Amino acid sequence: MANIQKRGEYQYQADIRRKGFPRQTQTFLTKDDAERWVRKHEGQMDEGKFRDLRPVAKLTLGDALDRYMDEVVPTKAVGGQRNERNRIRLLKKHPLARRELSTLQSSDFAKYRNERTAQVGSANTVRLELALLSHLYTIGKKEWNWPLDNPLTDVRRPSAPEGRERRLRGDEEARLLSGVSDERVRQPVWLEACIRLSLATGLRAGELLTLEWSQVDLKGGVMNLTKARNGSKRSVGLNLEAVRVLQCLPRSTEKVIKGYHETGKLDCDFKAACVAAGLLDLHFHDLRHEAATRLAPHMMPQELAKIMGWKTLQMAMRYYNPSPSELAARVRAVEAARSGGSTEPEASSGKHIVVAAPSSDSYDGSSALLDHGAVATCDNVIRVEFARRGTVSTRTAQAA
Repeated sequence: MANIQKRGEYQYQADIRRKGFPRQTQTFLTKDDAERWVRKHEGQMDEGKFRDLRPVAKLTLGDALDRYMDEVVPTKAVGGQRNERNRIRLLKKHPLARRELSTLQSSDFAKYRNERTAQVGSANTVRLELALLSHLYTIGKKEWNWPLDNPLTDVRRPSAPEGRERRLRGDEEARLLSGVSDERVRQPVWLEACIRLSLATGLRAGELLTLEWSQVDLKGGVMNLTKARNGSKRSVGLNLEAVRVLQCLPRSTEKVIKGYHETGKLDCDFKAACVAAGLLDLHFHDLRHEAATRLAPHMMPQELAKIMGWKTLQMAMRYYNPSPSELAARVRAVEAARSGGSTEPEASSGKHIVVAAPSSDSYDGSSALLDHGAVATCDNVIRVEFARRGTVSTRTAQAA
């Protein structure tokens, strides 16, 4: 049965007691509001749709985001934790963060979507924020005993942007590596190492910065990644270029890339090198696209997906961005093979990721691996020599 009592001049307390259900009480300013609340809850009890909201009583969205930051974000890939924390900090500044979870509806988040889209102008930014909020409700219901449905299930998400197709063109690779020497680049040695390794292996920036020497097997020619962005483990084969770079790096710490501790600083140096080289609209992640496109003609899509860490072949289509001339070369290669000619496609300006062997004076053919690169430490300056198709570029950087 339900009972409504007047308490004070402007308070009405509704009290529902029914066998088989937990007692429900709520205070209202008017009797009409109290009666509506009683009808709603008794109707839910009659229809078997009642949910006890006491576990989330007075729990605000901001409080829930704090718990998500403390318990869920640390379980995600290291490279994405910083971005997740930044999104949570922004969400907590919004008025929705002060609302109780039990009062939030789909319409509230639809309004948020529209406001944020108009504010930031980036559909992908809003899409990622809504994805975080949706995952918050999923975790809350599955693990934190929230008696709430996910109100974002029915909220339309902004469409994901089309995959970037930016690749290195012409002499841009050489210009980029030349730009590493610019005085605005704070860690030239480590930036060049990251650029070369990304082009040779397709590793993401976050994967490079979390890579440890214990994961690198130079003799076996493989890296075993345990901290990939999507949380899955994978092995990446090392070509001769990758081996050369890795052999030339100092091993004074567990981390392979000692000069950067977060992707933001790597991005800053990369942008400085691009500005110095006069390269427009080039992102560090575009090097991963370039690596995938160089590898793709030489292996099956399933193999490429395994190396790059993609869970679907659709991602292989997104990252494989051959130029029209490269596609034409592949078609001609098939035609040549059918007619008994060469089965190898026309070289694409020397950009294939399988690099040429070094000159005979530095390689006797007995092993695919070179001797350990020359690394000399003097006055806290690391001298790193990167071999590049028989040539050596020398850079110096302050030891971290």
